[in-house]
Amino acid sequence: MIVSLRRVAHTRSGDKGNTSNTAVIAYDPAFYPYLKAQLTAQAFKAFYDGVVTGDVARYAVDSLQVLNFVAHGALGGGVSRSLALDNYGKALASVVLRFELEIPDALAGLLRGPPA
Repeated sequence: MIVSLRRVAHTRSGDKGNTSNTAVIAYDPAFYPYLKAQLTAQAFKAFYDGVVTGDVARYAVDSLQVLNFVAHGALGGGVSRSLALDNYGKALASVVLRFELEIPDALAGLLRGPPA
């Protein structure tokens, strides 16, 4: 089944200059392999088509079921230099929760929140 990321994970974020840092944390270890396989650095950057202009690095913390993304060129030059105030790291972390991924039907009982 196809579900939005918000049903299998939550995010935390930060920003420094023109770089955004987003951690994606699986709600349940059973979701992590699907998250890790589908939410690649390339998929993360493509999801923000035109917003993230630099490289994206992904760091997997398997023991915690966390993926950490460092996106360069993600904040319109930096929070204090951009007129687009919505480009803070928190806004980017919130938007990625719309990313869709495929999980087995057998994991439906572990999903959080209503279908969107």
